[in-house]
Amino acid sequence: MPASPSTARAINDRLALRLLQHEGPLTAGQLKQLTGLSRPSVADLVERLQGSGLITVVGETGERRRGPNARLYGIVADRAHLAALDVRTEGVSVVVADLLGAQLAEASLPIDGGIRPDAAVERAVALVERTARAGGASRLHTVGVGAPGLIDPATGDLRDFTSLPTWHRRLVAALTARLPARVLVENETNLAARAEQRDGAARDHDTFVLLWLGAGTGAAVVLDGVLRRGASGGAGEIGFLPVPGTGGLPSATACDGGFHSLAGSGAVEELAADHGLKATPGPQELPAAACVRRAVEVDHAPFLDALADRVAVAAASVAAVLDPGCVVLGGELGRAGGEALADRVGARLAAMSPLRTEVRATALGGTAVLRGALLTARDAAQDEVFSPGA
Repeated sequence: MPASPSTARAINDRLALRLLQHEGPLTAGQLKQLTGLSRPSVADLVERLQGSGLITVVGETGERRRGPNARLYGIVADRAHLAALDVRTEGVSVVVADLLGAQLAEASLPIDGGIRPDAAVERAVALVERTARAGGASRLHTVGVGAPGLIDPATGDLRDFTSLPTWHRRLVAALTARLPARVLVENETNLAARAEQRDGAARDHDTFVLLWLGAGTGAAVVLDGVLRRGASGGAGEIGFLPVPGTGGLPSATACDGGFHSLAGSGAVEELAADHGLKATPGPQELPAAACVRRAVEVDHAPFLDALADRVAVAAASVAAVLDPGCVVLGGELGRAGGEALADRVGARLAAMSPLRTEVRATALGGTAVLRGALLTARDAAQDEVFSPGA
């Protein structure tokens, strides 16, 4: 059944907006070529999108002005403003951007663990508001939040885990109440994986796993280009994975005895001490990450080999179950270990598993969670703003 004229126009408008989003400013002639539409259809399309305030003339092609055919059309980027948050145990980072994702302002704020939860929430929300004003955003359309913990797939809420600071669990509700914006929350590891797939180490893979090595451990599973969260949102909670070498088993309420006991930050600090490795952490740097960074700087092979042995246990388990073909090492420790750690884990994995699995270091480093949160906010905002009648 052929589409109605109004439906066809909506489809064509959406196609043109996506082309302008990904290809940058285009002339009417270029839109005609890329869409396959007739010249009159493109002219009508451009008029509609200009009339709705979604696109505007941003310049002309060529060294000389050549009239209407040379006009370059681009998306009105300030039609909506976005914010992305990376929520950490020790603080929060914020980026404000326009509808196309261009960053307008950024800021971060440490939050002391001894501060009252309501005061911590107030500081975090005020930081978002100040950063928005600094970026020239009088109103935020969508806010993406990356945080540790499980996200309930039914409600989208951050689930209550006793290991998380109380202010984490209150922040999303406070942002929703205070800001005239849609607030979307997602697990930090999932956001990092999304960013690595779009712009980082997994750009050439539709199927991969990101291992998060930080204060805690986790994994994000992407199969055939789709992030898989599991029935309860807990896919990738490998901190609870029973593994040899921990002297115990995890429980339903604690991951002690699981993979966390091998590769969580506390365990890695102990491993570094056993190898006589010391390092002074930088501002807001995990002590364990500082040790891994220092080990790479001085080529401390015994420590890096021992750490790779531990990480390979989880990588081999993931490979045996999912056969992802690619594992990306993310998080603070994965970033600090870089290629030196990834190469070692890859060599051990090749010896442990018959399934060919490439191990890569994060390509986005400490920006992965913020980048993923911004991508989430941008895609959601564009879906709404670019929809017919928006």
